[in-house]
Amino acid sequence: MAACGLGAPAAQAEEKDPRTAAAVQDNSFLLEEAYNQEAGVVQHINALRRKDHEWFYAFTQEWPLGSQAHQFSYTVPYSWIRNDDGQRVHGLGDILLNYRPQILYESATSPGFAPRFSLILPTGSKSKGLGDGSYGFQTNWALSKIVSDRVTLHANAGLTTLFDVDGHQPTSYNLGASVIYAVNRNFNFMLENLAEWQQSVTPDGLTAREFTFTVSPGFRYAWNFPELNELQVVFGAALPVSFTRDKPTDYGAFLYLSFEHNFLPKKPK
Repeated sequence: MAACGLGAPAAQAEEKDPRTAAAVQDNSFLLEEAYNQEAGVVQHINALRRKDHEWFYAFTQEWPLGSQAHQFSYTVPYSWIRNDDGQRVHGLGDILLNYRPQILYESATSPGFAPRFSLILPTGSKSKGLGDGSYGFQTNWALSKIVSDRVTLHANAGLTTLFDVDGHQPTSYNLGASVIYAVNRNFNFMLENLAEWQQSVTPDGLTAREFTFTVSPGFRYAWNFPELNELQVVFGAALPVSFTRDKPTDYGAFLYLSFEHNFLPKKPK
């Protein structure tokens, strides 16, 4: 992540890594990038997705725990959906508390590697369909590598398990890969691919599994304001297309906006 939602400000990256692809190491949209927040740098992430004619928003805030080696974050979701009774509802979903160690740092020879471990809190209303009514655990293992001056590859693998949903313990899996092309040091084209095996508990108390494959072309652009505590603002958009067996193809939308800045005072030169 600059590490779902989900790197150093471009000015800092430029000093450390002259490759064009290293200038924006931010969150991707459907996948995570294996870059924790650097010491003294916090990121505020807003993501809005339209899927199956419903809207899902998530706010994530990422904090380094003393250094880039350890990161804490939390994710607060909010949804506008149609529940099982066909009623339009909206409200808070299940909050995630996240920890990520930076196991490997991306360099000219090494990939970045950062696994995330999350506690799921049952804060969403189960009766309205906004939450699952169960504590749970989620992990996602992110690998990132700049393979040329302008191209970065990312790979993800993860699972989500809920401890008690009507007497069941549904477990879902995900695999993803993406390629990002840096047109210049501020503008990126993105192509993300995500496979999801989602298990749920049906209203009649049975478990069901659904497979969805999503292809998502998009872009992002970064503005850098070094005079404002090294502020970096990143805006992005994508058009995810999801294929699910026995369902119509879903043509969605994704909007992304993040703010990243130093929260510690600069040391005098």
